[in-house]
Amino acid sequence: MAALEEGFTLSAVCLGAGPDGLLGVEQSDKTDQFLVTDSGRTVILYKVSDQKPLGSWSVKQGQIITCPAVCNFQTGEYVVVHDSKVLRIWNNEDVNLDKVFKATLSAEVYRIHSIQGTEPLVLFKEGAVRGLEALLAEPQQKIETVISDEEVIKWTKVFMVFRHPVLIFITEKCGNYFAYVQMFNSNILSKYTLLLGQEEKSIIQSFTASVDRKFISLMSLTSDGCIYETLIPIRPNDPEKNQRVVRSLLLKAVVSGNARNGVTLTVLDQDHVAVLGPPLPASKECLAIWNTKFQTLQASKELPQGTSGQLWYYGENLFMLHGKFLTIIPYKCEVSSLAGALGKLKHSQDLGTHAMPHFVNWETSQGCGLGFQDSEPSKRILRRRKIEVSVEPEHPASKQLLSTVKKDSEKHIEVEVRKFLAVKRTPDFQIVTGDIVTGLVGRCRAEPSFYPRSALMQLIQTHVLSYSLCPALMEVALEKTDVQMLQLCLQQFPDVPESVICTCLKIFLSIGDDSLQETDINMESVSNYSDTVQDEKMEEQTEIVQNGFSPEEDNRGQGESQAAAEEAASCPVIPKRAALLNAILHSAYSETFLLPHLKDIPAQHITLFLQYLYFLYLKCSENATMTLPGIHPPTLNQIMDWICLLLDANFTVVVMIPEAKRLLLSLYKFVKSQICICSELNKIEARDMFCLRLCQ
Repeated sequence: MAALEEGFTLSAVCLGAGPDGLLGVEQSDKTDQFLVTDSGRTVILYKVSDQKPLGSWSVKQGQIITCPAVCNFQTGEYVVVHDSKVLRIWNNEDVNLDKVFKATLSAEVYRIHSIQGTEPLVLFKEGAVRGLEALLAEPQQKIETVISDEEVIKWTKVFMVFRHPVLIFITEKCGNYFAYVQMFNSNILSKYTLLLGQEEKSIIQSFTASVDRKFISLMSLTSDGCIYETLIPIRPNDPEKNQRVVRSLLLKAVVSGNARNGVTLTVLDQDHVAVLGPPLPASKECLAIWNTKFQTLQASKELPQGTSGQLWYYGENLFMLHGKFLTIIPYKCEVSSLAGALGKLKHSQDLGTHAMPHFVNWETSQGCGLGFQDSEPSKRILRRRKIEVSVEPEHPASKQLLSTVKKDSEKHIEVEVRKFLAVKRTPDFQIVTGDIVTGLVGRCRAEPSFYPRSALMQLIQTHVLSYSLCPALMEVALEKTDVQMLQLCLQQFPDVPESVICTCLKIFLSIGDDSLQETDINMESVSNYSDTVQDEKMEEQTEIVQNGFSPEEDNRGQGESQAAAEEAASCPVIPKRAALLNAILHSAYSETFLLPHLKDIPAQHITLFLQYLYFLYLKCSENATMTLPGIHPPTLNQIMDWICLLLDANFTVVVMIPEAKRLLLSLYKFVKSQICICSELNKIEARDMFCLRLCQ
């Protein structure tokens, strides 16, 4: 299910939107603040929660801003290009753009991309890409031509994949479309020709895309009102070759084919897209959310004042021009399920009906010809009869892959799995995927030397598996001490048992730093707050005068303050261990079942985990929003809950460890300060209530 909530106007001031709308809406380094670039001369910084502008900057008369302003997340500065070649950089304290840093480039800029975890990337109109730092070091450097003559860039987007940026841009030439994928970790540029489907003869009006670490799912909304999907591999087999990819129909007739003001779409999650445009020829413009998995309309909202055919989304907010004003419409998308899709079509759910389970037990589906073990024939036949009602017959390609899993080499299996995942998903995709994993894990148990790690990682990232469907998978990963796979399972599986979570925690805390440094781990959750360089500086500055006192004059209270400062500045674990521990913090659990298993973890590891949690809390306290930077960082509630869990389960043991004494003292002071804050807030509330009663 999905829902569109009541929208609100971001500003009562009419924006300088031209006939084609705004140039762009981009997020700043504060989650609640956005840069809005109009189609003329002005950039405005808005704060959404206050629904008002915080600052406004304009280029002088005669100059035109030619691409949206963005925020450099590494420095907090803003970057914009006017007159196609002139680059400006400024911050909140600057007032006049004409007096800020200026660099004139040697080629025209199409777009600047900025994303958490990397420096801004400048895409030129001829297809070349440069990092901002390299460009500033030599603004007049020669910019090569990547695309051919008469080829024009139509759309572009950047993603972070395994901590490295991947940029895709679409070009058009004589009605033909091409996709370019630039990987910055390997500096590989791949080109793809987007082939039309057999029945597709319309013009593409809008693009959007999402990424799942192996493929870029490129969606296009065409003039016939249909949405098509193309799967583009991130790592091509032959990067030097111009490869061809075919578009397949994803959704039919989602908007009218003769829209006057243009249409657009954007991906919200793996199963939902937002579409802006009139659903029928005679109807008004409309914002709608479609479920691509079940091909159903989930929510819609009429926009009587019309739009510019532009749509942006950040967090759980959709941004658009409604009339002449920038409007925000919050939305909610639940996990896609058949019950949710059908519930949208019914007026109400029948009383007494039972909720559909989220997961299926794969062992009960072994009898439909997809499994690898047959036991109890009579039950197998009964299961077959039940499943044949809802599962379509398996395709020959799937049957061949299941046969390949039983006998072929790891390399060949990896290639076949990649091919299987590249084709469009069939109704039995979830069942086939589960049986492939079951077959691979069963063979791992039978052949200790067999471990198709890459194939298993690809299958886990399909988002259709869970622990209850393939429990042996995490057991094998635990036996192999495969921390990367364990991290991925914790991130993808919503139903990992508490005992397995604690077993993973033991491994994450005990594995050596040298082993972790050689392991490829997803580092998205630790962006910008684990800084080993800063740790080294803290060690070198032990003789620096602090707060007017030198170390020789330091008393006991000053020593405690310096220790607390060191704790706030340095992370007690290396970044890769922090990423693994963050996967633990994000895992779902029941306190009743988790506490007994936490008592089995060694005391020194509990202390280390507590030190890390306390470090995270101090980092949260550094900003007013009480949040950590990065993509999917731990929340303050998760941090506090785990501190309480560890102390509840191991306080008697931890209190006996000398190394934990200062940590427990810091935690005690923290709790005491929180109590004081709550007490003062209660006093303020009581005083306000008293004043209110007097006024009445």
